[in-house]
Amino acid sequence: MSALSAAAKKGLGDPALAELVVIRASQLNHCAFCLDMHLAIAREHGVPQRQLDLLAAWEEAEGVYDERERAALALTEAVTVLTDGFVPDAVYEQAAKYFDNARLAHLVALIAAINNWNRVMVARRIPPGGHTS
Repeated sequence: MSALSAAAKKGLGDPALAELVVIRASQLNHCAFCLDMHLAIAREHGVPQRQLDLLAAWEEAEGVYDERERAALALTEAVTVLTDGFVPDAVYEQAAKYFDNARLAHLVALIAAINNWNRVMVARRIPPGGHTS
């Protein structure tokens, strides 16, 4: 999973966006360990504090996230919360407007990887802290 996460982030080519994606998935999955770790990494990558503060309400935060970020966050939510079946075509098509095939594949791989990490850390009840970024 470490190799998949690293390759997906590298292939996506935007470390700040990658951190927004993994933080949003970790919020949805209630993974305190991953949130703690990735919020620190996001700050290192220069993600604005306002974006971090409003990420849980990104859809309502007009003007805080650009269209590319919003498309990535929508895809993150659709892939993370599959309770209604498949990722909606409109969500996937919106993301495909901003990411070429390779970057879209890396984005989906990154979302899948963080969801796996969240599930491992939550299931094992790993508390926040103790990580190195």
